[in-house]
Amino acid sequence: MRILTIESTCDETAAAIVTDSFEVLASVVASQEKLHQEFKGVVPEIAARAHVQTILPVIDETLKRAGLALNELDAIAVANEPGLAGSLLVGVVAAKALCVAHNLPLVAVNHLQAHIFACRLAAQKDVFPCVGLIASGGHSNL
Repeated sequence: MRILTIESTCDETAAAIVTDSFEVLASVVASQEKLHQEFKGVVPEIAARAHVQTILPVIDETLKRAGLALNELDAIAVANEPGLAGSLLVGVVAAKALCVAHNLPLVAVNHLQAHIFACRLAAQKDVFPCVGLIASGGHSNL
């Protein structure tokens, strides 16, 4: 199984293609660090507008690096919460549009839970039971 994953929760536009055997076939990140630098923090409106400009090129580059076409995917996963509303909207709309156009299932992903489950990718096996701590500003959880 090959899944295109899309992340646009804050100020980076990212996409990757992963397999059900924990292999990352390609990963592309477009940073907005320079856009927000003079403001000393992320400006939500600037972030959302930058995602609009970069979401499709990031997805295209990810597919190119993986040597795949959209019709060779089995699903699309997208971070749908929590995050900046405008930024999330860009990723979710792109994912939904691609799913409708290519008849693919859509998987909604909680951004914070994804951080925890990333450990599973690194370990390449189930690591349960486990305890996780997310220290991420206003979204800290144990």
